Amino acid sequence: MSLKSTVPFKGTKEQEQQLKAIIEAEKNNKGCLIPIMQKAQNIYGYLPIEVQKIIAEGLSISLQEVYGVSTFYSFFSLYPKGEYQISVCLGTACYVKGSGDVFEKLQQVLGIKDGECTADGKFSISACRCIGACGLAPVMTINGDVYGRLTPNEVEGILAKY
Repeated sequence: MSLKSTVPFKGTKEQEQQLKAIIEAEKNNKGCLIPIMQKAQNIYGYLPIEVQKIIAEGLSISLQEVYGVSTFYSFFSLYPKGEYQISVCLGTACYVKGSGDVFEKLQQVLGIKDGECTADGKFSISACRCIGACGLAPVMTINGDVYGRLTPNEVEGILAKY
């Protein structure tokens, strides 16, 4: 497993107690693993290894089983998301118009790679395949704000707004 976060786990005792109460309430229900994991992700924002261990121990199953489910389903995240979540479209129309260069510039400026979060927890970046704004290619979004017809030179100015 590669390290995709420079942000240390900051779970609280209250969050842990909340998760353990959920596990206790659900553990006798058939097929409870995914619902528990969804609730855990709602509590913490993602499923770090520390949370996966709590789930595995609470359900008396292996950590490998929890990890396998968390990596199989795309709606689970093993890494924290930044306050500002940046997504760059690398779909065909955007890529042909230079989104790969925009994505490279973002990684360079923020000092992180795809799927990572900055140490201060402010920004996270990810690549996506299409957001349906091909006419504005290349496109990136920051928390739902759409920026189109981008060039790498615009990246720093856009980030400065956040």
